[in-house]
This record gives sequence, structure tokens and C-alpha cells, in this order.
Amino acid sequence: MKKWRNLLGASVAVMALATATGAHATEGYFVEGASAREQSLAGAGSADPSTAISISENPAGLVDVGRQFNGDISAFMPWRGYNASGTMLTAPGSVDSYRDIFAIPALGYSQPLTSDSAFGFAMVANGGMNTTYSGGVANPNCANFRSPMQGVFCNGRTGVDLNQALIYGGYAQRFGNVSFGIAPVMSVQVFSAYGLGAFSAFGLSSDPTNVSNHSPNYSVGGGIRAGMLYHVTPDFSLSIDGSTPIWNTKFQDYSGLFAGGGSLDIPATIAAGIAYKLMPTLTMMVDYKHIFYSLVPSIGNQMAPIYPGSMGLPNGPGFGWRDVDVIAVGFEWKYSDRLTLRTGYSYSTQPVTAQNVMLNILSPGVVTSHIGAGFTYNVNQNSSFDFSALYSPRVHVAGQEYIPGFGYNPMSNINIWLEELELSVGYTYHWDQPKAVVAKY
Repeated sequence: MKKWRNLLGASVAVMALATATGAHATEGYFVEGASAREQSLAGAGSADPSTAISISENPAGLVDVGRQFNGDISAFMPWRGYNASGTMLTAPGSVDSYRDIFAIPALGYSQPLTSDSAFGFAMVANGGMNTTYSGGVANPNCANFRSPMQGVFCNGRTGVDLNQALIYGGYAQRFGNVSFGIAPVMSVQVFSAYGLGAFSAFGLSSDPTNVSNHSPNYSVGGGIRAGMLYHVTPDFSLSIDGSTPIWNTKFQDYSGLFAGGGSLDIPATIAAGIAYKLMPTLTMMVDYKHIFYSLVPSIGNQMAPIYPGSMGLPNGPGFGWRDVDVIAVGFEWKYSDRLTLRTGYSYSTQPVTAQNVMLNILSPGVVTSHIGAGFTYNVNQNSSFDFSALYSPRVHVAGQEYIPGFGYNPMSNINIWLEELELSVGYTYHWDQPKAVVAKY
């Protein structure tokens, strides 16, 4: 019992660390691969699992990875901000968000039960979003509202901080060339918002005392991830996987901000992938994913119109995000029995539209292209280290400011932007790992 209490305590500590550190934001706000290996492939690889952390994508792969432990840490660096002109409420000029470096951990463990079954667990960051705009941002519009404060919306320091962490516990069973896996998942979310008092001061919220400037709120929830992996031939594999929505408790202190009285569920996903060995040492991987952002009201509801008392209602304003489709292509080259090289590229469709730009100053998840590269170095038969770099070039989305009670301001222009770099290192320990045999060409 003491062993399990220690394990539970360690798990809770890691989860607290995961939820307290920054945010990923690539496929909208979802991670572009939970491990260093997946990030170096720009999110590809669900049909060619090699780590226990891959349970977070396709739990069916547990039967293929053996007994191993994975520990990864990422330094995530988002640069984001906006440019505005002709605005009546929003601070004009070029405004950058600060806090540009976040540390994000991931852990995984897999254990074969028989030659055709295995279980495992993983703790990963699912995603999130952070913006922090200084309270000293000059905003001449504030004088029109007789506000003594400056800032993006005349309410001082402005921004949001959303962190989502997931714990997976899964089981996989193989039947010949096909394996199936299922992984119940528990979620922990942390959210805070500040500088949004203008939206309650003007009577726009159904719960004006629970819109902004509260301490971080926690939310917990659960769902199911499942997948299938089919080894058509020794050189060609297919995968299908998906997740239900992860239903979460409400953020009570932000019930006047999020549609549905503080509700923020994690969207469902579906995905498929292939892996094909072009040569014994070179594998190509192609993955497709669809994220159902539009089915979560607080994310998918349109920003406008904003009526008096509408914020926080079930059909109240949201961020107006569309569903996202992601296509990723990755290549893995086993250069030698010690060194494996990887690279990848992915493209995700744009979730943010011009009509919703003003509110997405808070969540500019607009990057679409992702370029990854990395390697694994095998120290010996049991231990290996991973490194990856994932870069998302800057993307802009522009639209007009929305003034509640008046509509869109035709004289205005707001241009939000985001650029990202993520550097990750990982360590893997394999038990009873046979020495790899690598063909030479």
C-alpha cells in the first residue's frame, strides 16, 4: 500500500506541475505532439508508436512499445500580440504580450501483460492559452468612459491564462495484425482572466461579479480515448483514433464570462494515420486530425452580437472558433544503431475568423504551419535521449473592432498575430530491450 500511496502522491505532484506551467498553442490551442518524438515529426506518427506517451494519441500502440518509461520537458516560447487603429474601446497601436517562456512536462509508462496485451499511463499537457498585456498600455479611449485605468480594455493588466493537463490510463489488446486500445482520461484545468471589467461594468454579463480578476479557478473532468492499429504488412500500418469530449466541471468564478455559466469542456477529436517504410531504415508517416472546437459553446459561439446580460448564458458570446483540420507528414531515418533522425511538417486550418478578432486578442491561436526536427540518441540498449525543435511561423488575422450596442466599427482595424518555438528534451528507459539490428544501404 505504501508503494501505491507514493506513486499516487508523485502523480498528483506532477499533475500540479503540469497545470501550473504555461500553455501550448499550435493546433488552435491543442499541442502539436505530446512528446519530443512527436514534436520532431510535427505531430505525425500515430501509426508508428514508439513511446508510452503515445497513449495520448492512440492507446492501441501500447502493445508495440514494450516496457518503458518516458520523461520529457519542453521550453515553449510563444510571441503574440496585436496592432490596432481607429478603435473606440481597444487600446490602439502595437501591443505585445509578455511572459514568453513556459516549461511543460510529460510522463509515460507502459507495461506488457502478455505477448498480445499491455497497459500504460501518461500525464501530458493537452494545451492552453496565455496572454499578458501590461496595465500600462496607453489607451486614449479610456477617457471617453471616464475610466481612471489604462490597458487594452481600460481595466489595467489584461489577459487570460488557461492550462489543461490530462492523465491517461489505458489498455491495449492485439488480435493477429490488429490491436485495439482504450484509455479513460482525467483532466485538470486551471483558468484565470484579468482586465475584462469593462464587459461587466456595461451590464453585458449575466453574472457581472464573475467575469474578471479572480484567483485561478480549477476544473476537473473526464472522457474516453480509443484507437485501432492495423499492421497491414511489416512495412505498412494504418491507425484510427479519437476522443469523446472531455466533460469538465464549471469555472464558478468565471460564470459570467464563459458561455454556459463558466463551462469549458475540452473538444472531441478524430484522427487517422499511416506509416510506410520507404526503406528498412526510412519511415514516412502521414496523419490527419479533426478537432471539434465549434461544439464547445464557450469556444465556438460567435463573439457578436453581445447583448446586455448575454455573457455567460448558454448561447452567449464565445470566441467564435471554427473546427480545425490538421495534416502532418513526418520522416524518421535510422541513421545507425545509436542515432535516429526525424523531421516533419504539419498544416492546420485557421480557427479564428475576422468577425471574432477583437475577443481573440485574448487567445490568438492563429498559427497554421509547423516545422519540426529532432533526433534520438541511444546511450546503450536500455537508455536513450530525445531532442526536438518545433517552429510555427508568424501568422496574422485581421478584422474590425466590435462595440456592444453599436456593432462593428467600420473605421477600425485589429490585427492579431502569433509565432511559436518549442524546444524539448526527453529520456526513455527500456527494460529488456533487444539490441537493434539496422540494415545498411
